[in-house]
Amino acid sequence: MFIVLLRLSKDNGHLAEHHFPAHKAWLTQGFEDGVFDLAGRLSDVGGAILARNTTRAEIEARIASDPFVIHGVAQPEILEMSPSVASDAMIHLIPEDAR
Repeated sequence: MFIVLLRLSKDNGHLAEHHFPAHKAWLTQGFEDGVFDLAGRLSDVGGAILARNTTRAEIEARIASDPFVIHGVAQPEILEMSPSVASDAMIHLIPEDAR
């Protein structure tokens, strides 16, 4: 599982509104592909995505194709997580062998 932080660039963050439709289409594709589980804004700093069913190399390639990243609107940080405890509502995110 990956937590992707997209931090708005100090130099190009103002371009977010211009590139948002393409970024939203990119997000939609990630959900349709079964890779993204959750996405949203981080107050005043950018956004975050929860991703799974992918490898490190695949998520790096996918993030590199985000219009926000391509146009320097946001700088990505990819954190890899191995969840082991979850609420009943989120238990599906933990692999069977890790429960």
